[in-house]
Amino acid sequence: MEKNEKIRISRIMIAAPSSGSGKTLITCGLLNLLKKKGLKPASFKCGPDFIDPMFHTKVLGTKSRNLDTFFTDPDTTRCLLARNAKDADLAVLEGVMGYYDGMGIDSSRAGASDLASVTDTPVLLIVPAKGVSRSVLPLIRGFLDFQEKPCIRGLILNRVSAGLYPRMKEMIEREVGIPVVGYVPVVKGCALESRHLGLLMPDEIASFQDKLDRLAEILDQTMDIGQILKIAGSAPALSVHCPEETFRSGNPEAAGQDAAGTAEPRGKAYGAGKLRIGLAKDEAFCFFYEDNLDLLREMGAELVPFSPMRDAGLPDGLDGLLLHGGYPELYGRELSENTPMRESVRSAVAGGLPTLAECGGFLYLHRTLTDPEGNVWPMAGVFPENAFYTGHLTRFGYLTLTGGTMFGRDVGEIRSHEFHYYESENPGDTFLAKKPAGNRSWRCVRSTDTMYAGFPHLYFYANPEVAAAFMKRCAEYHDNRNL
Repeated sequence: MEKNEKIRISRIMIAAPSSGSGKTLITCGLLNLLKKKGLKPASFKCGPDFIDPMFHTKVLGTKSRNLDTFFTDPDTTRCLLARNAKDADLAVLEGVMGYYDGMGIDSSRAGASDLASVTDTPVLLIVPAKGVSRSVLPLIRGFLDFQEKPCIRGLILNRVSAGLYPRMKEMIEREVGIPVVGYVPVVKGCALESRHLGLLMPDEIASFQDKLDRLAEILDQTMDIGQILKIAGSAPALSVHCPEETFRSGNPEAAGQDAAGTAEPRGKAYGAGKLRIGLAKDEAFCFFYEDNLDLLREMGAELVPFSPMRDAGLPDGLDGLLLHGGYPELYGRELSENTPMRESVRSAVAGGLPTLAECGGFLYLHRTLTDPEGNVWPMAGVFPENAFYTGHLTRFGYLTLTGGTMFGRDVGEIRSHEFHYYESENPGDTFLAKKPAGNRSWRCVRSTDTMYAGFPHLYFYANPEVAAAFMKRCAEYHDNRNL
């Protein structure tokens, strides 16, 4: 992809007035229907959500991606969209919360409307229509008139009967002048269940694929796919400028630039061969940003998956370790009873293996983890303190980390986010975390020359120097290990 291009990408966003309006269910049903019609859609989730992309992935059999305008500037956001949709027939973006909700009560920034505006993506607004008739008109008009560039190009009526739909459609199109592209009736047995961090995982929902297939059959009868594809195809050419410093590595030294500024291929950025990075990956550790993993691979990582629940120890010959988030509290017994793995992790981290542990991975490094039922489970024991369930959302949302170092390097400001019901007796104090809206701040993260461990989740494209610092430390560990 050239640095400056105009790229044609058919694209559409599914948005709604509020959370709980059926965005994920309708998005997954639409993706499934498009796939059954022989199309190849790419899917994206607005914001930092980990779970909704898993549903998209389950439908498509490919990896869904996140697009987040708090983490990335407009150029980087458009570049990630173009890069991850380049082989698709169209891109389907799922919004977040209400369409105009953003990172603060007084701002739409980083919300669905912000992403639609930055990417010039036409929006299909889900309109709750159960128990109303003409009352939907001021709701629709409010969404169309609230912002100078609303991007809303079509409507989907949710929870409306087949008998009422034709009259509702005619009334709305006559009085508001925007097309209604279909409706979703009340479908029993297709709801997606939730838990404290969000929806249940796709594999935890009984007959998930059967539900999606049933929904696709219904949507095939109730949605005007031709009109939806026409709206998606009307999206203007995407103006793409990929910032060179971001899409190389964010660090000239780490990227392997010589004195003349010529970059080596990323796979050779840290010396000969690949760096073996262990990736905890099972039911307990499943919150990943695929773009993060791709960036590490481009920087020369060979990601080696392993299961802290089932494997007897870390893979051999590792140069680094990734312990991402997930639901370790739901698998306390399995993690605790795997004593050889706990000892392997404790020994490796204590021995200086470069380790990045976020949220659930951070909890796993504690001496014990207390689950919501009060059971106390021994964990890896890297830290002598305990982690425990608080019973409420402890910290939630976007934040900026400043004042600390990442693997011994000053990488500048780091935009990240938190979402957890757990707390640690010692959450660390390396960084100052500050909310982007308001004055709230706190100390957090345990950071050393070889470790990042804390509740904040990292998205590497928000600051690629974070990934570069990790990979540089892994390369140094590799070199010292092979002396």
